[in-house]
Amino acid sequence: MVASRNFLTALSGVLASAKLTTAEPTNAFRLDVRAADPCAAIANQTWVAPKDVRACFASFPLDGTVKANTIEVVNKTFAFHTSVNYERNAPAPFTEQVHEDVLADLARISGQSYGNELDFHIDLSRSVKRLNDGHCAYINQCYDSLFVTYLPTPLVFLTDETGNQTVHIAPEAFDVAKEGFKDELDVWQNALPDALKGKLSSLSGARVLAINGEDPLAAVDANAQIAGGYQGLSTRQNGFFASYNSAVTGWTYIMGNFAQQSLPLVDAVTLTVQLTNSSEPQTITLPYRSRISKSAKQWTDSASFRQNNCVAIPGTNGVDVYAQNATATGETPVSKYRQAPVPQGIDTRKLRLDVILDATPLQNIALPPELIPRKPLAGSTGVTQFHLLDDGKTGVLALGNFLGGTDQTGLMQDLITGLQNLKKEGATQLIIDVSNNGGGHICVVNWLHRIIAGPKDTTEPQAALDTAARDGPLAQLIAQAVAKGADPDNNLMYNSANWKSANSTPFPAGYDWLQPPVGRLINGVQDAFSQRLGDECLPFDLDPPPEALFDTKKVAIVSNGRCASSCSLLSITLAKKEGSKTVVYGGRNGIEQQYCGTVGGQSSDFSTIDTEIKTTKLKNHTLAPPDFVSNSVFGITWRLAFGVENTEEPEEWQNHPADVNLPLTAEIVNKPFAIWTQVAKDVLQ
Repeated sequence: MVASRNFLTALSGVLASAKLTTAEPTNAFRLDVRAADPCAAIANQTWVAPKDVRACFASFPLDGTVKANTIEVVNKTFAFHTSVNYERNAPAPFTEQVHEDVLADLARISGQSYGNELDFHIDLSRSVKRLNDGHCAYINQCYDSLFVTYLPTPLVFLTDETGNQTVHIAPEAFDVAKEGFKDELDVWQNALPDALKGKLSSLSGARVLAINGEDPLAAVDANAQIAGGYQGLSTRQNGFFASYNSAVTGWTYIMGNFAQQSLPLVDAVTLTVQLTNSSEPQTITLPYRSRISKSAKQWTDSASFRQNNCVAIPGTNGVDVYAQNATATGETPVSKYRQAPVPQGIDTRKLRLDVILDATPLQNIALPPELIPRKPLAGSTGVTQFHLLDDGKTGVLALGNFLGGTDQTGLMQDLITGLQNLKKEGATQLIIDVSNNGGGHICVVNWLHRIIAGPKDTTEPQAALDTAARDGPLAQLIAQAVAKGADPDNNLMYNSANWKSANSTPFPAGYDWLQPPVGRLINGVQDAFSQRLGDECLPFDLDPPPEALFDTKKVAIVSNGRCASSCSLLSITLAKKEGSKTVVYGGRNGIEQQYCGTVGGQSSDFSTIDTEIKTTKLKNHTLAPPDFVSNSVFGITWRLAFGVENTEEPEEWQNHPADVNLPLTAEIVNKPFAIWTQVAKDVLQ
């Protein structure tokens, strides 16, 4: 979200003026009612002004019970989050970026008064975001992306032939807008001044000289302070700009944080631009517009808005899996915000997932046809796209996430089939494009590493990193109950049958693997973790090939730095164990580019932890979080992976500088095939 000073000043004024109304709706005075009830005023509308959404959101006073409940759930669930004490003051190189005592934040928030529930939500959400940990997120579906707020002018960061870097409206901006927002395009066309009115297309490619009167990079940096998600400053800066991803539905366009926001906090932006083929600057003001989410439940007034969208629903909280009539919930609230969507019909309880969350769900905005890579090879399916470059020797795997549109074994098969096809076509070197890859199956990561690198001491007996879970008092009680038989069907994460020791020996049934806890002093605070866990993925569901598919030193991993969770695990093991190259495109000069972030070892969330608690009959324990009463999601890192080079410390807090910061030009920006061709020329030759 753009957060320059004038944006925040305007926002605070709007929120301060929002009032709760109590008028009773009647048929005789429907227009008056809609004016008096800000939620009725936006009911059943697809597009609205952000101020009108904000008026609805800000009309609800903060209920003390809801506030206390939310804080208690988050506070007690933090006991399972592995990184709480690391994030008080992160080790270098992230010390300046992560230094948040989130438990102190919760204490402050608990004692603070708020004008309305929206103010409370913003404070809590941003406090958690300051951890810059994409696994750890507090999201309330009453507010976050119930309406997604857009501009038709996504930005890109370009470098000219002299090395000078400037911000531009994306060359493809109008093509994206006319397809993705065709039903709202006239609003923006008519907002343009004078001779530009109706000529939104003329803005595409324009250089941006100022955003709200300030250097555009000031807006980039302001956004980086509140965006969250990644420890590295460079990665949060890059998220301001437009990019792309290979998704289940095909190639998608990522608008970037400037042009797409999860909360309706900004009404308009003033841009000073220099149009292409012009030397004269022009100043324009464009309104943000808020589009209702397809997952929003319809309402007619404030009461029905609240009831339909703001209270807990099935899946918000966990279940006792052995209770009568207990069933696995299909599309759970957390699924909406995963940046790698789990295919429908798959029970996530027993999946080993490492996936980041974001308050803005993935949007199905299509990459313009002229930017889509041509002629994918046989075996390309959704998130796994395979291409051979014109040099005849460089193969490309574009991997949008590690979940795909199928089950784990299906994705593993897609990968081996596609890579073997590349070899048959003559590929001797490989580019793996993981732009905006939010993670997924941990075991698919280990499989991909193994089939690329072949059987060797870095892939067998395990390609993965050792991990450990946090070993707090309530976690110990869960593991103890499971060891005594509370989970006979092996439905729970804390069941020893799921895990192996660090020497790859499976734990026996009924083993309490959290005893004894391993003490660790972190930032002066005594913490406790489990013993080390080895690779739980072996044997694989499929037989890997007997030899390497590629020389790993002829492999380049390419992205905009936004490669997280399972994607990080792959990038790190290939780079640090196998010598593969890492390339980040579009980064700012002088800022060290991290090729990945938010490593973790396994992510989880409150509803999953709550299922562990309820199934082991510990819900009434004083340490157990209550059920959420609101329609909320809270994510955590459940396991941390230990480092490749410093094996005694988590990989999460070790450095991942890219080998190459590839500059983007107007000729290659957001054109995957052109970017790959440049990487093959500059990095793999």
